[in-house]
Amino acid sequence: MIGESRSEFRLKNPPEDGISSVKFGPNSSQFLLVSSWDCSVRLYDVQANSMRTKYTHDRPVLDVSFQDAVHSFSGGLDNKLKMYDLNSNSESVLGSHDNAVRCVEYSNEVNVVLSGGWDGNVKMWDTRSSQCVGTLPQPDKVFTMSNVGEKLVVGTAGRKVFVWDLRNTAYIMQRRESNLKFQTRCIRCSPNKQGYVLSSIEGRVAVEYFDTAPEIQKKKYAFKCHRIKDNDIECIYPVNAISFHQVFNTFATGGSDGYVNIWDGFNKKRLCQFHRYNTGITSLCFSHDGSSLAIGSSYMYEQDVHPDPIPENNVYIRYVTDQETKPK
Repeated sequence: MIGESRSEFRLKNPPEDGISSVKFGPNSSQFLLVSSWDCSVRLYDVQANSMRTKYTHDRPVLDVSFQDAVHSFSGGLDNKLKMYDLNSNSESVLGSHDNAVRCVEYSNEVNVVLSGGWDGNVKMWDTRSSQCVGTLPQPDKVFTMSNVGEKLVVGTAGRKVFVWDLRNTAYIMQRRESNLKFQTRCIRCSPNKQGYVLSSIEGRVAVEYFDTAPEIQKKKYAFKCHRIKDNDIECIYPVNAISFHQVFNTFATGGSDGYVNIWDGFNKKRLCQFHRYNTGITSLCFSHDGSSLAIGSSYMYEQDVHPDPIPENNVYIRYVTDQETKPK
């Protein structure tokens, strides 16, 4: 079992079922939201290692996001998008989809909450009026999405990728297809606004650029990762999670192999690999200043023969160094 160290510790009172999402607050590395298949959203005070508050949905929660330090948004298999006031501990239903809400993001740029659903829609919500102010139809179920500046990148079933301009949603800015042959698992936009990173269920990651000029598109590439050789048999694992370091534009990936890697995607280098965790990595989030990395670890039932007992669900907080995260 992993020992506690000065650079890493486990949060107390972890969720009782699979961890679906971990998200740090917008301007602080103190508070962390965690959503889970146990139907809960939990707010942790990382510095005190205590759970501050918890609220629930009727069914498993698939994603959660901060709007600001005191408001969270969450969605899941009950098809609802909930808003929660962390100060007053009061909740309200902002709206719903016709199927599960898979992704929840907040856009600072246009001040809307974005929800992506298995009903094939992304909806934009004005939190002040609690109104849906736009519906962006996608070609299929929404699996993952990420926004940076005015851009929203949506990854759907069928390996489709749509890039939208949130200031003008009357048309799709770019229609793309994943360069990876297998189902898309996660997309995250780079903080420098130049592109995004996409991962698949087949141990691969693609680095993509928004600018369609041929000389820029020449820079895009994909690489294999989260694969383990055992007796000459290579086990290939899904890459479930990506998170960018907001200062250095490097990124972490987490896979069902139980490893977290940090990459300098623009210089095509792996910077480091952490120790192996006791089960798969489901979600990652760097704090805004890049000092901490939250690591959600849960077994996702991807093996034919399940481990007995099923591994514990845990959230780890790792204090990362420049040596681990800065381009060399």
